[in-house]
Amino acid sequence: MTDRRSFLRGALAAGVGGVAATSVAGAAASERGAAASEPDAKPLRGFHGVHQAGIEESPLPRTTVVSFDVIAKDRRELTDLMRAITDRARVLTAGGTPDGAGISGPPTDSGVLGPDVPGGNLLVTVGVGASLFDRRYGLAERRPERFTAMPTFPNDALDPAWCHGDLSLQLSARDEDTVLHALRDIARHTRGAAQIRWKIDGFVSPPRPSGTPRNLLGFRDGISNPAPADFGRLVWTGDGGSFLVVRLIRMLVEFWDRIGIAEQEQLIGRARDTGAPLDGEHESDQPKFAADPIGKIIPLTSHIRLANPRTPRTDGNRILRRGFNYDRGVDAAGDLDMGLIFTCYQRDIPSQFEAVQHRLKDEPLVDYIRPFGGGYFLVLPGVRDERDFLGRALLS
Repeated sequence: MTDRRSFLRGALAAGVGGVAATSVAGAAASERGAAASEPDAKPLRGFHGVHQAGIEESPLPRTTVVSFDVIAKDRRELTDLMRAITDRARVLTAGGTPDGAGISGPPTDSGVLGPDVPGGNLLVTVGVGASLFDRRYGLAERRPERFTAMPTFPNDALDPAWCHGDLSLQLSARDEDTVLHALRDIARHTRGAAQIRWKIDGFVSPPRPSGTPRNLLGFRDGISNPAPADFGRLVWTGDGGSFLVVRLIRMLVEFWDRIGIAEQEQLIGRARDTGAPLDGEHESDQPKFAADPIGKIIPLTSHIRLANPRTPRTDGNRILRRGFNYDRGVDAAGDLDMGLIFTCYQRDIPSQFEAVQHRLKDEPLVDYIRPFGGGYFLVLPGVRDERDFLGRALLS
């Protein structure tokens, strides 16, 4: 039986040569095809950079968020694992023509995307959980201060099977088959060193009719994110990484759909149709909390008022929010199982996400939502060049 290290060595070799960008003309043809079918699509950033892709960029229509348990035997195998993930991500985001299969061996690519893998249509974002910083790999002394596993908050209904993990992987693209192709490829090349703990697929609705996309409660989601100029203060850590919070939140949509629009708007603090705060006209309008100290127009218990009071004292609590809708069908009782994959990025989880979460304790909206999973992850700095790999500074 092939042992884990042998498998990883083979995977790493395949990672370097498994998909070769052998034809500039072919790559250009693929890009022209993508442009023809999606005229408004813009090319995504390249793989290399100070920061990983998938954070600064606006969310793409399709995503999957995956948590892994690392089963690598030792630190050397963990390093091989991170090199393999890096090489596969580099290849998959670049695109090209997969190498041909051997005479009797399996094909080097699943073929889901056809004979050529399109480039420029995939974002890959990788993080590590607090559980990786244990004694297995000698990383205990390198765990960032204040970085822990996600706790259970008041109003949570967490399922252990849907929580935490040693590694996080988010794959985002314009098309679902691109996401699935990348996940199968990475899972294939990391088998024996990491196994999936949980996985959830999500989507971003198109703007309807314009502006910020809506979640499955029918409200626009993520209107008041920090400006890019504030990312250095609120999002990035000193080495180019960030801290990711994932919260899997079921929405009790059948219950929600039975209450009036006016009540829904009071719970959120915004108009459902326009996304404007209840004291404004446009979604970009800033709510005038100071002019409404008793909450006559926007209730003191509304979601937007608790989440972001817009005071000098709470300015540093702001997070970069990225939300994706999910639909998992129906549960055992025949109720719709759908909701939100809430993700957010910040420099420091306790002073940002957790500060917001504590303000939201017992908000009226908790009657209509059930957080059931997720986790905290350290998003690693970006890969600077062809010689670099994800987690290099951590493992060196």
